[in-house]
Amino acid sequence: MSTTIRFHLDEHVSNVIATGLRRRGVDVTTSAEAGLLGGDDTEQLAFAASQGRVLLTHDEDFLALAAQGAEHAGICYCHQGQRSIRQIIEMLHLLHECCTAEEMRDRVEHL
Repeated sequence: MSTTIRFHLDEHVSNVIATGLRRRGVDVTTSAEAGLLGGDDTEQLAFAASQGRVLLTHDEDFLALAAQGAEHAGICYCHQGQRSIRQIIEMLHLLHECCTAEEMRDRVEHL
């Protein structure tokens, strides 16, 4: 059975992205909402995985965790400043429309 992708934004990702995704009907949490401000990367990844949420980050450390075999519900990485907020929202919305949560499990997407 397919499930819809849900996202979690780490603390360095703009809340404007969460707002834009929510306006498009996408389920999103942020680190602030989850009480994870100041939490380390493994805590962020563990929270997202426990909730079945794809993590959006600008932090390359998450790529290293994934390469080391950390289980996750998916990681979307975008190098800081490489894309506009609008581009990020559009790319994540497209991913939300085209992929299932199962397809994203342990997958890393570079935006």
